[in-house]
Amino acid sequence: MKKITLFFAGLSCLVACNSVQKEKESFSVQDIALSEYSGYGGKISSETVLYKDAIAEKYKNLAEGDTIDVSFSSTVNDVCKAKGCWMKVALDGENETMVKFKDYGFFVPKDIENDTIIVQGRAYVSETSVEELRHLASDAGKSEEEIAAITAPKKTYSFMADGVLVKQ
Repeated sequence: MKKITLFFAGLSCLVACNSVQKEKESFSVQDIALSEYSGYGGKISSETVLYKDAIAEKYKNLAEGDTIDVSFSSTVNDVCKAKGCWMKVALDGENETMVKFKDYGFFVPKDIENDTIIVQGRAYVSETSVEELRHLASDAGKSEEEIAAITAPKKTYSFMADGVLVKQ
């Protein structure tokens, strides 16, 4: 009997030690204090907001021409220095998405790099032309040498935002 008890005690410890709690993939807008955010564009009305790793997985499953309606939270890597008319947002450790704003109808502040944001809109995959990549590099304040080094189109994770919340 003692051996059986020790076996189950050891098994319980092993199971408990190997249980790694998976990080949540999403949260609800109701879970955050909206007073901590400034809003731009339309209201974020989605009940489910994905974290950046979860949206990165969704992008990996998209083919060029596919779209999904989604909301997600992440960090701003870069923003248009001319008007705030686009931003690059972190996905997983190696990818980012280019966020533009629906109907060019609103802009975000130009000083929000490294800030936490929540965006709602449409995720899609596209190919960005050399001309567009050079224009974006110019908007970002890149040097003439960096702009001239852009010689090939790039597969881009893109996002058309209906609304943006920026954490203050």
